[in-house]
Amino acid sequence: MPNTTPVPLAPVPTLHPEGVSNDEFRAAMSRLAAGVCLVTAHEVPLTADGPRGEDVGMTATAFMSVSLEPPLVLVSLREGSRMDDLLAEQPLWAVSLLADHQLQVAGRFAMKGRISDRLLFADLPYVRGEASGAPLLSGALATLECRTEDRVPAGDHTLVIGRVLTSALPSPEGAPLTYFRGRYRHLAG
Repeated sequence: MPNTTPVPLAPVPTLHPEGVSNDEFRAAMSRLAAGVCLVTAHEVPLTADGPRGEDVGMTATAFMSVSLEPPLVLVSLREGSRMDDLLAEQPLWAVSLLADHQLQVAGRFAMKGRISDRLLFADLPYVRGEASGAPLLSGALATLECRTEDRVPAGDHTLVIGRVLTSALPSPEGAPLTYFRGRYRHLAG
């Protein structure tokens, strides 16, 4: 007697007009190794006599140098994310390029659905940037303070281009933390 049990169909990937699916694109881009950084900004208080502002941070792998003259960098932010909303209002922000020993920092600030960043910064060693007021992580390979020059909508992200105001090398001899195939990795020496 033949088996008449229906075979479940695999979900059909949604193709973009160009033909590539989200899963195919994600799989291809996961093969691009990227450095990991922490983007930070200080949210100013709403009123002068209100509660003090809060530090905000997010892990990013879509960060790059754009120009030497003038010194410009770019970070890609998910549209409507807390950092995207904050940097639409606050032009000053900072970036700490993470060293391989800062894996927990990367994971901590990549968490989805968190309510407040205050606890995330509680036990981290950092200094406050003089130009941005944002946290700069101690032990990072490099830190940059930036002022937004332009915001460019790009699909479901916003590309924020920042002019570098300051740079420092807190731990220049360390190894970088990288992201490859969906996982944080240490660079083999």
